[in-house]
Amino acid sequence: MAISARNVFKGKVTSIKEGPINAEVEITTAGGDTIVATLTDASVKSLALAVGKDAVGVVKASWVTLLAGTPEYRFSARNQLPGTVTGLGKGAINDLVTIKLAGGSTVSAVVTHEAITELGLKEGSSVVALFKASHVLVGVPA
Repeated sequence: MAISARNVFKGKVTSIKEGPINAEVEITTAGGDTIVATLTDASVKSLALAVGKDAVGVVKASWVTLLAGTPEYRFSARNQLPGTVTGLGKGAINDLVTIKLAGGSTVSAVVTHEAITELGLKEGSSVVALFKASHVLVGVPA
């Protein structure tokens, strides 16, 4: 599969919480990293999602926000994934930060040069990758 989004989490559906309009779907990778997505009930049905089914969660790197240090606030983002910076790619306008999660998955975030400096990011830094469940696209094998 070729896709332009940098973050692709392959795993299995481990939970579905259905509501009257939307559902919350958890996808857990083989290493144990869990991604939460919200999608319409119609999408759950059209994708035939069920616990145990193979699925993929896709997140654009520009939708990921990074948090460094001790937070002063709690955040509403359902996906708050702690990890370690393993790469910093310098761009003309923005930088690409690569984060390794405990289960072995990687998360890429595109952030400004200023954010890298303000957060004090370097390889080995501890960070939390934040992204909304509504920013996770869910796919299933064709």
